Amino acid sequence: MSEETMDRLDRRDFMIASIATVGASAALLGSAGAANAQEEATASASPGSGTVYTGDVIDGKKVVSALDVNDLEPGRTHRLYFQGVETPTGHHWNVSVIVARGAKPGKRVVLTSGVHGDEMSSIQTVLTVMNQLDPSEMSGTVMAVTDISRPALEGMQRRWPNQGRGIDLIDMNREWPGNENGLTATSRHAGLLFNRLLRPNADAAIDFHTGTTGVEVTAFNIGEVDRPEVKAMLDLYPVGQIFNMPKQAYPTVLHNAFIDVGIPAITPEVGAARVLDTGMIPLFVEGTMNVLKHYGIVAGPMGRTAKDVTVFIGNSGFPVLATKGGIVEYLVKLNDKVEAGQKVAIQRNGFGDVVAEYTCEIAGEVMGLRTDAMAEPGNPLIMVLFNSPTPDSVETYPE
Repeated sequence: MSEETMDRLDRRDFMIASIATVGASAALLGSAGAANAQEEATASASPGSGTVYTGDVIDGKKVVSALDVNDLEPGRTHRLYFQGVETPTGHHWNVSVIVARGAKPGKRVVLTSGVHGDEMSSIQTVLTVMNQLDPSEMSGTVMAVTDISRPALEGMQRRWPNQGRGIDLIDMNREWPGNENGLTATSRHAGLLFNRLLRPNADAAIDFHTGTTGVEVTAFNIGEVDRPEVKAMLDLYPVGQIFNMPKQAYPTVLHNAFIDVGIPAITPEVGAARVLDTGMIPLFVEGTMNVLKHYGIVAGPMGRTAKDVTVFIGNSGFPVLATKGGIVEYLVKLNDKVEAGQKVAIQRNGFGDVVAEYTCEIAGEVMGLRTDAMAEPGNPLIMVLFNSPTPDSVETYPE
């Protein structure tokens, strides 16, 4: 691995979850899984392979190991468990699935959340949308999967605690489309879900996230604006920022796994981690309902869209990283415009002395702020959305 590559990986880990402490073995295993992922996804369950019931029933809900929503009764909502990866004790990480199967045929939209275990507003957004649907009046199907990374959710932490070779913390949103025969539980779990649940039932997909623990983000969407179907979805949300992130920056996130198999997909980012952002959630519910209307699944007039707000589109995220330890005072807020060379934060030590002043090297809009007042060298303080002349080099964003 080149020094340049290592530097980019280190920079990404600083931004997403402070300093990564996962061993090199986890990185190698993840790379091995990703290398075989496309072949595995192609060779596994295909749309129309049918629903497979395991025979288990949990809390009155049937368990499936494969699902074709066309097998479900039209005009009603179905609640199931999907049998995910097997645990060391021989049980399974079962995943909650809600299917609103319309009375009439139509498009199928998949809504996912809980890929990271500390992202509560993403789950609440999906559940709020599902609670607004009346299958008897729908044409098509909406399937929601709300707790994809169950082990991470149990601890309300970003990464999946993998036990295979000692304890590793694995970011599941670097594992897609997964590998059913992969070397880690996260890779196998992703492969099972993508091949047998998500891909077979999607004509379009929306994977909901929030900022990571310790970072608050604006209301923004991630998606490539050069893809017409993706751009159409992005434009249906009344949010003020779009991260036009090139696919090669993060090829193994879930929305890019959908893109790779021809399914238009985007990633909404709904505020801070570990809390319910009651101000942002309604914006993303409204936008998602607009998407369902766009695909003809539900009827009714469109709500507010991007036309009703001022939207800033950038293709890169610039991180301002702490160089000292101490208390940080921010001079900018989320969504503020910043200029190159502008002072954005001041840091003081325990005596009140200024130990660092931070400036932004580029012009753009603030999309993320560290929520903890204390910071040490290497901690991300501010993320600025901007337009880079070389977007292929993008490596960081607070998803």
